[in-house]
Amino acid sequence: MIRQESIPKAVECASEAERGSARQQVRLVREFRFEAAHRLPNAPSGHKCARLHGHSFRVELVCEGAVDSKTGWLVDFADIKRSFEPLYDRLDHRYLNDVEGLENPTAENITRWIWDRLKPGLTVLAQVNVAETCTARCEYRGPEAGEIAPV
Repeated sequence: MIRQESIPKAVECASEAERGSARQQVRLVREFRFEAAHRLPNAPSGHKCARLHGHSFRVELVCEGAVDSKTGWLVDFADIKRSFEPLYDRLDHRYLNDVEGLENPTAENITRWIWDRLKPGLTVLAQVNVAETCTARCEYRGPEAGEIAPV
């Protein structure tokens, strides 16, 4: 057991009153999966992605903001699911090129397509991630995110 006097002042916890006045900031992630086929019509001639193929897509919806002091959450996970369900129905087991707005269904375009349809009703949405494979994904933070920092 650590004695209180052995904890340096710089790392002492905030008092109950201090914690109650500061709103906890969080990032929630809700994951979805869908199966779909597509081809990339603008890929270079002979590129494998220009041919019809499919993926087990993984979508992550990232929400950020302050925890509500009454409910104890930022947003109900069920509300995130309810927001995504109409899009899921348009994507799952579909040929994505036939979905309005996804005529060139790159991961980049899919993330923006999802963002544009969810953000107006899910205002705490901060990022949409779409993975085509277990090693390749796109992350989109919306049009106001600005420049991407170099890695």
